[in-house]
Amino acid sequence: MLRSSLVASSSSICQVHLPACHSKSPNNSSYFRQMRDEAPTKMIWREDCSFSRKRRIELCPLKAGFWDSIRSGFLKNNNTQVVETPTSLLEDEEPLPQEIVLLERTQSDGVVEQIVFSSAGDVDLYDLQTLCDKVGWPRRPLSKVAASLKNSYLVATLHSITRLPDAGTERKQLIGMGRATSDHAFNATIWDVLVDPSYQGQGLGKALVEQLIRALLQRDIGNITLFADSKVVDFYKNLGFEADPEGIKGMFWFPRF
Repeated sequence: MLRSSLVASSSSICQVHLPACHSKSPNNSSYFRQMRDEAPTKMIWREDCSFSRKRRIELCPLKAGFWDSIRSGFLKNNNTQVVETPTSLLEDEEPLPQEIVLLERTQSDGVVEQIVFSSAGDVDLYDLQTLCDKVGWPRRPLSKVAASLKNSYLVATLHSITRLPDAGTERKQLIGMGRATSDHAFNATIWDVLVDPSYQGQGLGKALVEQLIRALLQRDIGNITLFADSKVVDFYKNLGFEADPEGIKGMFWFPRF
């Protein structure tokens, strides 16, 4: 189990994340004791009118209850006829990976820096390990990092791209990442949101999560959850997440030693 977290200052489309870069090995009983004693808050995202959703007729329809929206994917009786959508149509409607320049600035020495969001899942394992080191997350085996990235539904990144005025060269640095797992139909869970401490306080974490949500909505996935450490609960509430809506409680299974 993972907790989505930021070091507070305030897919599968991926090529190759950490199931929990900040946790100890799952074979270690202290890991499970820590998770039991420091259970994160399960949060569920509520759709905001500011997010446009593909094929929606109304921008702000009445919201169904969380469980009602989940049950909407199941047959209510055996007489209901299911019409399968042609595979070719689904393929045509699958959104392409996006790349968005969130910020561009010119420094005093003439170096131009761009902060670029991408949903293409372009993550270098060693760059991600360095980023986890910066935010204080313990290391995990790179084989597991690669497996979790590969098995994620969506992996989004923030890169700082700097260009020298005369040399014509550029430097690309991973400064943020977040990922989502999904059933590819109704539900998705956001994991492992992190931003380089030197880039925090500029709204980049907010932009990263918002773009993740937009990417999921473009795939017609509207039930979005995450697990948040207590220190970042307010951060996610400001993005439209609610803790335990409708009395829903998260439950966790731990091995008995």
